[in-house]
Amino acid sequence: MSLTDRLLQLTLLALTLAFVAPLLPGVIAKVKAAIAGRRGPTLVQLHRDLAKLWKKDMVRSETTSWVFSAGPAVTLVTTLFAALIVPIGPGPAPLAFEGDLILFVYLLALGRFFTTSAALDTGSAFEGMGAARDLTFAALAEVALLFGLLAASAHAGSRSLSTLLPTFDAATSTAPLLLVSAAFAIVLLTESARVPVDDPNTHLELTMVHEVMVLDHSGPALGLVLYGAALKLLVLAALIAHLLLPPLTSQLGWLALLPTLLGLAALIGLLESVTARLRLSHVPAFLVAAALLSGFGFLLEVT
Repeated sequence: MSLTDRLLQLTLLALTLAFVAPLLPGVIAKVKAAIAGRRGPTLVQLHRDLAKLWKKDMVRSETTSWVFSAGPAVTLVTTLFAALIVPIGPGPAPLAFEGDLILFVYLLALGRFFTTSAALDTGSAFEGMGAARDLTFAALAEVALLFGLLAASAHAGSRSLSTLLPTFDAATSTAPLLLVSAAFAIVLLTESARVPVDDPNTHLELTMVHEVMVLDHSGPALGLVLYGAALKLLVLAALIAHLLLPPLTSQLGWLALLPTLLGLAALIGLLESVTARLRLSHVPAFLVAAALLSGFGFLLEVT
């Protein structure tokens, strides 16, 4: 890849992270509103919300420490680094090396650790309850994610996300591809706090998971939380997109990737419109199913 192509790729990647990531929640909300017969918010509503939040002051409880302030910032930074490891666009990711798939899983776990630590730092029983639920679900989702990446690694003979993601061939690896894609879809819904695992629009603390953990955040800190969640949605959607699309070898691959990301967001909106969230006691079984799917995909590749 020439220097010009590399610079163009990095520019398109920066624009995608800055503008497309907040667009995905807007697509989800727009689809849900259309199915419900409502006009709904605009596609750029999150962009407007972020601009407003950056102009506001942040309110902090006197009982919180530096952990509460560091939580949203560290979570966003770890998600950004994860986005630099995943090949969101054509060609290799900006940070590509052998074993980066392990770092990718670790970065998501590190961001979750600081998110839950910030929630616990408030001393709120409700936020502590949400943190406990989130960590319980994440322990199962990480297994599904790791086994799915190991299945792709076994198929490609590589431990770098930049080389293992585009190598699944539906003609020769149909079963592993379908199993890993289904597992990643469940991980996407879990990590992004979407239905049927969580409901981002609920206001009942007893049933919230992610939203209850960020109740005390406001102003720029809340903006970091919202943008970080949208960015994680983009990163995980890119994982699935690279499994479904043929290898993207030129900059024209953005023309296929971006509609795929928006289409996945629309499918999430459709899913949330026709299904209800699971009872909390049933969510672990849902995630165990994802772990089994990716585990079977891994076994099919190594045998």
